[in-house]
Amino acid sequence: MSLFGDGPGPAASGQGSSANLADILERVLDKGVVIAGDIQINLLDIELLTIKLRLLVASVDKAKEMGIDWWEHDPSLSSRARPQADAVDGAATPALEAENQQLREELRQLRGELRARELDQSPSGAKTPKDDQAP
Repeated sequence: MSLFGDGPGPAASGQGSSANLADILERVLDKGVVIAGDIQINLLDIELLTIKLRLLVASVDKAKEMGIDWWEHDPSLSSRARPQADAVDGAATPALEAENQQLREELRQLRGELRARELDQSPSGAKTPKDDQAP
């Protein structure tokens, strides 16, 4: 008796075991398998660490049937996935570019107003310390 069913044991031909392995793999991918486990580390009845492991092994079709399709929406995994408008992964989006341009313009305007106030507060013809510095 073999590990995977009622067929011949390991002493039989190698093709039988590879066919059994292929059948098992097909069944696992078709139906799906969930492996779950928890690891807890306690010291004197004080929980220091808990790790919850959940593993799902299934075909892509079965995963989609169950509503799992995160890889289709991740830009790093799928070329069809679009980056979110508010996500910044090193690449600027059009909305981000527009906001940056608006902020730069506001900064220029505020700097101009500040310079105008500095000139209004200084006596006419008198040099300010800022005038002595090179632009």
